[in-house]
Amino acid sequence: MKTATETVNEVLGRRLSAVEAVRTALDEVERRDEGLGAFVSIDRDGALRDAAHVDGLVAKGGERLPLAGLAVALKDNMSTKRGTTSCGSRMLADYRAPYDCHVAERLQAAGAIIIGKTNMDEFAMGSSTESSAFKVTRNPWDSARVPGGSSGGSAVAVATGMVPAALGSDTGGSIRQPASFTGVVGVKPTYGRVSRYGLVAYGSSLDQIGPFARTAEDAALLLSVISGHDERDSTSVDHPVDDLLGQLERPIEGTRIGIPQEYFGEGLDSEVRSAVNDAIGLLEEKGARIVEIELEHMKYGIACYYIIATAEASSNLARYDGVHYGHRTAKPEDVIDLYSASREEGFGSEVKRRIMLGTYVLSSGYYDAYYLRALKVRTLLRRDFTRAFEEVDVIAGPVAPSTAFGIGEKLNDPLAMYLADVYTISVNLAGIPAVSIPCGFDGKGLPIGLQLMGPAFSEGRLLGLAHQYQLLTDFHNRTPTCVQ
Repeated sequence: MKTATETVNEVLGRRLSAVEAVRTALDEVERRDEGLGAFVSIDRDGALRDAAHVDGLVAKGGERLPLAGLAVALKDNMSTKRGTTSCGSRMLADYRAPYDCHVAERLQAAGAIIIGKTNMDEFAMGSSTESSAFKVTRNPWDSARVPGGSSGGSAVAVATGMVPAALGSDTGGSIRQPASFTGVVGVKPTYGRVSRYGLVAYGSSLDQIGPFARTAEDAALLLSVISGHDERDSTSVDHPVDDLLGQLERPIEGTRIGIPQEYFGEGLDSEVRSAVNDAIGLLEEKGARIVEIELEHMKYGIACYYIIATAEASSNLARYDGVHYGHRTAKPEDVIDLYSASREEGFGSEVKRRIMLGTYVLSSGYYDAYYLRALKVRTLLRRDFTRAFEEVDVIAGPVAPSTAFGIGEKLNDPLAMYLADVYTISVNLAGIPAVSIPCGFDGKGLPIGLQLMGPAFSEGRLLGLAHQYQLLTDFHNRTPTCVQ
C-alpha cells in the first residue's frame, strides 16, 4: 500500500496521475468493502472529475497542492454539498447539506479528492460502529469483531488501503479507539485547532475533527492542511499552526514521558499492558526519561463525560423535530404526535438513551446535582493535566483496556460499552491533543494502540515522537487479514 505522502509525491512528480490514484482507491473500495461495510456512499463520477481537475492544475505547475491527487474519505457527519450527510441515522437518511464543511474545503483546496462517506455510530454515539442505522462495520483483522467507534468506517478504510487517509471526529475517543482496534494512526487535535464548521454536533464542547493514516508522517500532512482559524466557528482558536512535518525529526532523547498509574490499574488486559509497557521501554531505551505521575480525578472521568456529553447531545438533537429537516412521520395525528413520532422513528436506541440521560441531568431539580457538579469535576481533570505537564512533555498509556471485542458482545450492556473509552475521554474533557499509534498485537493477532497525550497545541511534538517510534518498529506496516 502506498502512503499518503508517497501518493502525493508521485502525483506532483508526474509519475502518477490524480485520476489513476483515485481510480485505484475506488477500485479497492469496490473490491474490499462489501464484507466490511466501511463506506455508506461513494461519489465515483464526482471524484474522477475532481481528479482530472487536479491533474490539470499539476500540469500547469501553478499553485502548490500539498495533497495533490490524494483520495480521502470523510466520516458521514461532515457536511458536503455532493451526496448525503446521514450521520448513520434514519433521521438524516436523505439529508443533503447546502454547503461544504470547513475541512472539506481545506482538503479540496489542497488537491485532495473526497471519494465518499464512511459509516459511523449513529450521531457519533457509540464505541463500536454497531449503532449505525444502515450497516455494521467489521474489523478487517477479524470480521467477527468491531472496528471501534464511532469513526469505525474511516479507520477500516485506511487500515485496508481503500484510501491512504481519512477524517473522523473524536468526542470521547472516537478517532483513537478505532485507530487502536484497526492498527492505524489516529489524531485527536487540541480543541479549537480544527474548525467544526459543518460538523454535525454531538457534544459541542468535546467534538474535534482529526485524521486517520497509516503513518504519523501522513497524519501530520493532513493535520497541517485542515488546521487553522476559521471565523465561522466561534470555538476555533486563532493560534499559529506549527510546522508539523518539520517536527517529525525531533529526537526522542531528552523527552520527559509521564506514566499515570491510573492508566495501568484494574481492568487493563494483560497483553495490552505488556505491549504498551514494551513501547514505553523502547522509548526509554532511546533516551526518553520516564516519570511517574498522578491524574487524581481520572477515576471520575466516565461519569463526568456521560453527564456533559449527553446533556449537550440532548440540546443539539432537539432540532430534529420533524418540522425543519430530517425525518418526518408520514401521518401525524396532531402537532405533538408529529414531534414524538418523527423522533421515535428517526432515532435509534443508543441515541434515545443519551437524549433521555441528557434531558434528565439538565432538568429542574437535577441540574445542580449532576450537570453543574460534572462541570466542576471537568475543571479538576483539566488541572490534573496542567500540573502533570509542568513535569513532563508527553503522557503515555493505553488507548483502550482491551483489543477489539466481538460484534454484539456489548450491545446489551451499555455500561460495558462506555467503559471501552475509559482511557480516552479525559483528553476530550481537558481539550488537549492525543495520538494513537500501533504498538503491538495480542495473541489473537489483533492490534494494540499506544496513546500519547500532550498539552494544548503540542501536536507537533506528539507526531514527532510517534514518527520516531515508527522508525524503530514495523507494527504500522503490517496488513489486516482481509488484505493479505
